Amino acid sequence: MGIDSKSPLQFTAAIGEYAIDAWQRTLLYADVRRQRGNQYREHLQERVPNVLDFEARLVLSGFDLPRPVNYCLARIAPLADTQPDPGKRPFVVIDPRAGHGPGIGGFKPDSEIGAAIKAGHPCYFVGFLPDPVRGQTVEDVMRAEAAFVRKVAELHPDSRGKPVVIGNCQAGWQVLMTAAVWPELFGPIILAGTPVSYWAGDNPMRYGGGLVGGSWLTALTSDLGAGRFDGAWLVRNFENLDPANTLWKKQYNLYAKVDTEPVRYLGFEKYWGGYVFLNDVEMQYIVDNLFIGNKLATAELATSDGVRVDLRNIRSPIVVFCSYGDNITPPPQALGWITDLYRDDDDVAGHDQTIVFTTHDSVGHLGIFVSGSVGRKEHRKLANNIELIDHLPAGIYRAVVDDVRNPDPDGRASTTDPHLMTIRRSGIEEVREIVRPDAEAERSFAAAARISEINLALYRNTVQPWVRALSTEHSATWLQKMHPIRVGYEWWSDRHPWAGWIASLAEQAREHRRPVSPENPLLHAQDAISNAIIDLLDGYRDVRDRLYAQTFHAIYGSPVVRALAGQSSGSTEPARPHPGDSPEHRRWLAGRQARMRESLNQGGVAEATVRALSYILSIRGQVDDRLFRCAAQLIKGKLDAAGADALRHMVRTQPLLIRMDAEAAVAAIPTLLATTSPSHRSDALSVILSVLDCGDGMTPLEQERLQRIQALFVPDGQDASLEPGQRRPDGGGGPARTVRRKASPAGPSLDAAASGASKRRPRSPRETR
Repeated sequence: MGIDSKSPLQFTAAIGEYAIDAWQRTLLYADVRRQRGNQYREHLQERVPNVLDFEARLVLSGFDLPRPVNYCLARIAPLADTQPDPGKRPFVVIDPRAGHGPGIGGFKPDSEIGAAIKAGHPCYFVGFLPDPVRGQTVEDVMRAEAAFVRKVAELHPDSRGKPVVIGNCQAGWQVLMTAAVWPELFGPIILAGTPVSYWAGDNPMRYGGGLVGGSWLTALTSDLGAGRFDGAWLVRNFENLDPANTLWKKQYNLYAKVDTEPVRYLGFEKYWGGYVFLNDVEMQYIVDNLFIGNKLATAELATSDGVRVDLRNIRSPIVVFCSYGDNITPPPQALGWITDLYRDDDDVAGHDQTIVFTTHDSVGHLGIFVSGSVGRKEHRKLANNIELIDHLPAGIYRAVVDDVRNPDPDGRASTTDPHLMTIRRSGIEEVREIVRPDAEAERSFAAAARISEINLALYRNTVQPWVRALSTEHSATWLQKMHPIRVGYEWWSDRHPWAGWIASLAEQAREHRRPVSPENPLLHAQDAISNAIIDLLDGYRDVRDRLYAQTFHAIYGSPVVRALAGQSSGSTEPARPHPGDSPEHRRWLAGRQARMRESLNQGGVAEATVRALSYILSIRGQVDDRLFRCAAQLIKGKLDAAGADALRHMVRTQPLLIRMDAEAAVAAIPTLLATTSPSHRSDALSVILSVLDCGDGMTPLEQERLQRIQALFVPDGQDASLEPGQRRPDGGGGPARTVRRKASPAGPSLDAAASGASKRRPRSPRETR
């Protein structure tokens, strides 16, 4: 029953009820904040501070490497009800070292680590200690990551593929750099909320470097820290992006839901307050070459021994997971490197690179790693379908995870999973629509990068020697303790003289809790005031961000500043030239195309079967996990006689042959089947029909292509006609069609593929075992 605000007695009672509740909530809120301070201090005392929700065991320490780093590799213990499959490829989750401590990838049971474990994969975690090794560089961390991935592969010799590596946020671009230098080590790479192209999009953070005059301020901060950069400054930058959340929403949410919110709040604050440090050389490299220079996306970086860091060298599939609700890494910054590196889709295929991207509508940056809904949906589908992704041919694809609408009636691809992942062919143009490259804006950023170099040189030549002479470990420690966001954790804990008194009052409030009625008008007024404060702070943020953008472009778009940066006003040259192709790559590409044309007539029934499926399904331009599960069940143990790598090569090559010259590829199928017996041809056709029966029904054009394939597979004298309204003799579902054959073993089989492959090549040691 509602409260009548016009009734003096009822309104007076409502005031009293609200006053008691507000006082109790204030005490409980203060007590939770006290617990936050205690938790912060305890977390700092931990030997290996992290927020992992899983038990882990050290496998390899970065301190034991030839070039020591503060990173380590740990094995995640399997859950009580889940045992890893030794044949499945291992997952390696690498957390970002961008101000916070490690563990965000395994912060909840429904996380990246949880999804991999539940899918039956062995799982590893790469974390780090708060303090870096003196002198360690970004390249040292790359070498450590390569050593970790190599070690994981050694521990799983029976894995059907190379390790899957997940790079969260900052760790993502570091994984890309590592894979570009050591591509032979990596299986599929998953990038979660990873910024790679820093000049793209409209994120206000991208203007920060230019507005302070460049990276000289980074050098000054590191010098004041006696050679260490305090990660709390990075966290402060993240907080400034959303002042409403930082200054009000987070605190108000705890106050308004103080009876149910503390556990979640304290768990998140343990991560948010776990600040770490970077070496001065590390942070300077990151700011100069990535944040301001944006050199990774155009292959302008090189290692100390002269190896070019070109992301086009990566041979593994790259999966990019980003969100429009992410104000730290919006989709243009996560995907911009694709349009920076590649001119068109043929360029992507020419470099034999597979890129899959998926976007979320609303989840925030940290929600990509820790949101339960994302963990149960996107991360689980990626983990369950990693083999499908690894077998995709070169090109750009878009993955979409939807609710299952039409479960398979025959159960051939049935699953208890309520979600379905569909991967459809995309291209450079679709990515370009998301990124929206702006050549004029890039000239402004290029000018800012050049001015940054000038200002940094001025600082180093004039002020830096004095700052370093006056900075000591003692002064750096005090500056770190007095950092504004550290003070927020330090000042209120059990060390405060009032802490015991507040804790006692809060305990009494819990024992005699009298929550306000949801119909109380003062409670509604409280929410209205909160919403007004949020709107005010959001309005301030929007005005501030527009001012940042206008000021930046006014400064670095002016003819004078651009002239100082070496840009001519009439020049039409792009700010960053395309990295281009080397003569060596052009020769490799020509040789690869020649080898592919030669392979049109090479192979047997296995190649013919995959080529036929590629020909039929290429019309729809997409595949979902129902089709892949069905194909895997039917082909498992039949096409993998040559090993996982040979199978992957075959499955990726046949669609490329169809794309290169479909008519010639289909016309060559009889040559591939020339030595195949009629019964094995019929078995192979049954496999094709069984795969096509999984998923959605076939279009008329796909039916026409199927009829053509049937005519090529079924030997003379056998009836391969389609009969509408009939089912296959083996009971499969899907579109109404049947194959009548004279004689063949019951059930689909491709044993001939394995036996034929054995006749064409020597048996490998693995097969002999």
